[in-house]
Amino acid sequence: MISAAALMLKAPREGHVKTRLALAVGEETAVRIYRQLVEWQIARIPQDWGTQIHFTPADAAGEMRGWLGSTHSYCRQAEGDLGARLGFAMHSHFAVSPAPLIFLGGDCPYLSTSVLGEVAALLNGAEAVLIPALDGGYCLLALRRPTERIFTGIAWSTETVADETRRRLREEGIAWKELPALEDVDDEASWARAKLAFPGLGP
Repeated sequence: MISAAALMLKAPREGHVKTRLALAVGEETAVRIYRQLVEWQIARIPQDWGTQIHFTPADAAGEMRGWLGSTHSYCRQAEGDLGARLGFAMHSHFAVSPAPLIFLGGDCPYLSTSVLGEVAALLNGAEAVLIPALDGGYCLLALRRPTERIFTGIAWSTETVADETRRRLREEGIAWKELPALEDVDDEASWARAKLAFPGLGP
């Protein structure tokens, strides 16, 4: 079954994206890097997948379409913490489609087309797939069905996110597969490693 990729994105505005990276490289450069990372990720989503752009703030619809184009579906994110926003996106998707939903950020260039294809293949035998991030969060979470508690009670932006997510999966009786951890680009050092791995990311 064809999957759907859901990217939870912020509008590329100074002071709102890649704030840790901006401390080292400046806000203008941090926005440029953010744009590069998101564009890189979208280009690696399999062509037969649907791509959903869940954006914030609420007034950024035109800005996001102008940046990323009209071939994707766009939906503003719900109010509340990240868990509430992910939950809203999940329920909105499964209310209209049985296709597996694959949540991505825009800042992990190691999520290649082949990795995403492997995730889709694993969903043939599992209800969920998790790719942890090296910092304790996760880079990808794929779901074949909605679940009530997968995003609730999580201490977001901490090193416990992946472990807490695994606990929710166990509590919900969801059989999942897991791929090796990957690195998000959050600071100058991780950006340097990403450019070394993928020279096409730019200067």
